[in-house]
Amino acid sequence: MYVNKNFNFTSVLRFSGGHMLWLLAWSALATLILKYTPLDWISIPWLPISLIGTAVAFYIGFKNNSSYERLWEARKIWGGIVNSSRMWGADVRAYVSNQFTTFDKSESELLQWQKKLIYRHIAWLYSLRSQLLIPTSWEHISQGGHIKRVTRQRMKYFGIGLLDDDITEKELKGFLPADEYERLIQYENTATQIIDQQSQDLQGLRRQDLIDDFRHMELQKVLHDFYTYQGQCERIKKFPFPRQYGSMSLIFIGIFIFLLPFGMVPIFSSLGTYGAWLSIPFTALIGWVYVMMELVGDYSENPFEGLGNDIPMLALCRTIEIDLKQMLDDEQIPNQIKAKNGVLM
Repeated sequence: MYVNKNFNFTSVLRFSGGHMLWLLAWSALATLILKYTPLDWISIPWLPISLIGTAVAFYIGFKNNSSYERLWEARKIWGGIVNSSRMWGADVRAYVSNQFTTFDKSESELLQWQKKLIYRHIAWLYSLRSQLLIPTSWEHISQGGHIKRVTRQRMKYFGIGLLDDDITEKELKGFLPADEYERLIQYENTATQIIDQQSQDLQGLRRQDLIDDFRHMELQKVLHDFYTYQGQCERIKKFPFPRQYGSMSLIFIGIFIFLLPFGMVPIFSSLGTYGAWLSIPFTALIGWVYVMMELVGDYSENPFEGLGNDIPMLALCRTIEIDLKQMLDDEQIPNQIKAKNGVLM
């Protein structure tokens, strides 16, 4: 997530400056074709080009709105995870008590149960984050050639633990008992099994009368919420933005940019001797605007990709971890995640 108020000129160049080069090259080539070859008859009236440009703009607008909805939905889901996580910590500390026991447990035993349930939840957070960062076939890092190289460079420049993600492994070992870690890490969906383990422990607490039926049900409802949030995240992660919308906009922009100089050069030629050459920067500028609109939508449709437009899952996990540890009066409180090069991951 970008945290600076505005993109500076350097950031814009880093993100899309390369596209300006080929747009200038194509504009110059088309101008040379129209001025110095017998192919000047391929100049196109401006009306059909403007109609295509208008249609493409509407199409990209629809795509960008849909991409933003996916991004904002993902942020709302993680907002729910933050709220429910705090609720889980507060409920565990308030509900796990000697109120219903025949023989009271010691304060250290109660604290041990509370710490176990809360620490395991923190492990669930980091496990979910790690699973959501596993690349899918339609994300940029899974593409070949130049796109993959650029994506890896951006991850390295902005990301925190995204190229060689060992954060989850370290965190899970710190929040789960060794035997439990070795067992849970073997599952394909570790996050799901962690919540299941939480549910089994709640059943154990009920058998020991450390919680009553009402408190058992209330804590189980919070676990149900976590399952719901996890499923919603997995739906966004594993169901791509429909490719008929995501891919066709790129094709339409390509058609528009291909035709654009053949309509711009005749118009600028009417301005004088050097008018045709003036069309080159303006054609490239118009093409760049359309390319940027496409890139904005393209890099927003996958909010769990590990790039600058992502939901800042690591920062949110750390915020929850700090809140829950402070509830337990834990002495080892980590620092908040800070933005790197203007991006909070």
